[in-house]
Amino acid sequence: MKYFPKDKKGLMMVAMGRQSADLAIVNANLVNTFTGEIYKANVFVYDGFIAHVETEDFENVNAKEIIDAKGMYLTPGLIDAHVHIESSMMIPRNFAKAVIPHGTTMVITDPHEIANVYGIRAVEYMNEQTKGLPMKMYIDIPSCVPAVPGMENAGATFMADDIRKMLNLSNVIGLAEVMDFIGVYNADDRMMDILKVFEEDGRYIQGHAPGLKGRQLSSYRIGGPTTCHETRNDWEVKPKMRSGMYVDARSSSIAKNVSEIVKGMEGIKFYDRLTFCTDDREVDEIIANGHMNDVLRDALKCGFDAVTAIKSCTLNAAQAVHLENYGAIAPGYVADMLLIPSLEELKPAYVFTDGNLVAKDGILLADIPTLKFDIEDENSVNAPDFTVEDFKLKYEKADKVKVNMMEYIDFNGSTSVCTQIELPVVDGVVDISGDDRLHYAIIVNRYGKGTFTKGVVKNFGKIDAAWGTTVSHDSHNISIVYKKPEDAFAVYECLKKTGGGQALAENGQVVANVVLNVGGLMSNKPNKELASEVQNMKVALKNAGLDLPNPMLRIVTLALPVIPKVKFSDIGLVDVNKQELIPIFVEE
Repeated sequence: MKYFPKDKKGLMMVAMGRQSADLAIVNANLVNTFTGEIYKANVFVYDGFIAHVETEDFENVNAKEIIDAKGMYLTPGLIDAHVHIESSMMIPRNFAKAVIPHGTTMVITDPHEIANVYGIRAVEYMNEQTKGLPMKMYIDIPSCVPAVPGMENAGATFMADDIRKMLNLSNVIGLAEVMDFIGVYNADDRMMDILKVFEEDGRYIQGHAPGLKGRQLSSYRIGGPTTCHETRNDWEVKPKMRSGMYVDARSSSIAKNVSEIVKGMEGIKFYDRLTFCTDDREVDEIIANGHMNDVLRDALKCGFDAVTAIKSCTLNAAQAVHLENYGAIAPGYVADMLLIPSLEELKPAYVFTDGNLVAKDGILLADIPTLKFDIEDENSVNAPDFTVEDFKLKYEKADKVKVNMMEYIDFNGSTSVCTQIELPVVDGVVDISGDDRLHYAIIVNRYGKGTFTKGVVKNFGKIDAAWGTTVSHDSHNISIVYKKPEDAFAVYECLKKTGGGQALAENGQVVANVVLNVGGLMSNKPNKELASEVQNMKVALKNAGLDLPNPMLRIVTLALPVIPKVKFSDIGLVDVNKQELIPIFVEE
C-alpha cells in the first residue's frame, strides 16, 4: 500500500523550492532509517508529506511555520507491529490518547479478542473507532475465531466467507495472527481456505509460530504467514529470520522477550527482519512507563544500538505490512515524526502526524472526540445460573481419585503441562486442601452455550482468594481460580452482573473489581480512572498472596489452547499440540 498526497504537484514544487512548505523543522539531527546515519538537516513538509530534506543550504527556509529543533533527534513515528488494543482495557480512541504522547504514530491491531465476543460486528466496531484519529490505527482481520475450533466455544466462528466480508472495511491492512499453526502446517482445509482469501487479495499475513522449526516452520511459511511475535527463546530467532520471517520482539505486560531475541541474533549481519511490538500492554503501564518508546528502552538495555532499534520500530515494521512510503524521513514519505532530546530516554518532545503537531512534552494536543456506540452498552455475559454447589469438583465413585491437572512450569510464564495427582475425596468432593500448590479452576462459557469445565491447576501462584475474569484469551469465557466454592460463586455473580472484567473475593465477598463493560474486555472510562482501578486490583492480588510483577495477567492464559502444552477450555482440559481433550479424572 502507498500513501498518495492530495496535491502531488504542490509537493513537488515545495521540493523544488518554488512553493512555500507548510512546516519546516530546522536544526535537527536526522536519524536516517535507510543508512543508519545521523546528520544535521532541515526538513520541509507539505500536505502531510516530506517534501525535501536539506543538508547543505541552511539559509533558505521557506515555510509557513518553522520549528527550531535545537539539535534534537528527528525520527520517524514509532510503529507497534502487533497489538491487541482490548488488552490495554481502553477503547481504541482512549488508547490513542494514551500512546500518541509517547511517540506511537501507528499500530497494527488484531481485534480477535472482542471478535470472539461479538463476531463481525465487533470488527466493524473497532474499525469505526479508528476513524478520524490523529494516528494510523490499522486493523488485521482475525484469522482464528475461535482460536482452536472443536477445543473451545467462543461467541463467534469465522470461516473464509466471513473473513472475505470484512476485506472492504476502511482500515483493514492484513490478516491477523494465524494462531492455529498446527492447522496451517498440516494444511487443514479451514486454514487453507482462510489463507487463500488473503493470498488472492495481496495483503500481508501475520503469524504466530511458538517454537516452530524445521519442516513444520517451512510448511507454515509456505502457508503464508510472514511474521511472528511468539518468539520466546533465543534458539527460535535464526530459523525464523533465515526463512524470511519478521520476528516481532515483544515487550508486553506479561511476556518480555526482547533479551532472548537479542541473544538469538548473535552473528546475524542484517537486522531487516526485526520489528518490535507490545502485543498486550495494560493502561496503567502505558501511562506510567510508555508504549513503543518503552519497548525500545528495553532493547537498549540489552545492548541494542539506538538507531538500529529505531529502524526496526519504524521502517522495518512498515515494510512488514507492505507500506511503501512510511517509516522514514525522506521525500514522498508520510510526515509522521518525532523530535527526541535523548536517544537513551526516548521521550519525545514533539509528536507530528501528517505534518501536524499532535503532542508536545508528553501532553496530547490533538482533539479526539468521544463517539458513542450501542455495543458499549450491552452486557456480553450470558452465562448459566449457578449455585455454590456448582463450584465443587465432585467425584462419587471412591474416597480418592487420580486427577489430570494443568501444571504451570514457572510462575512468570504461561507454558503448562499435564501431570497427575491422587487426591482424597471428602463427602463426594475432591479435596485439594492438603497441598497449597493446588487450586480449583473453572471455565464457563459466557455466550449462552451452557458449557463449562472444572479441574485442578498446580503452581498457579499463592493466592487464597477466588479470582475470576472475562479477559481470558482468546475465547474470553469466564475463568475463575479458587480454593473455596463460596468465594468463586461471589466472583461469578459479580462478573455476570457488571458485564465482565475482573473480580477478587474473600470470605464470600468481592473485595476488588475492575469493570470492563465493553465486551467484558474494555472500559470507556477516562484513562486515569481506569488505570487507578487496575492498580487497585493489582495491589489487592498481591495482598492476597500473588506476588508477581504483574499479577493481573496471570489468569488470562489459563484457557488459551494455542500456547503449549496444556490448557483448560469450557469443554475440557486440552492437549494443545495434539488438539485433543484430556479427561479430568483418570479411571483405572
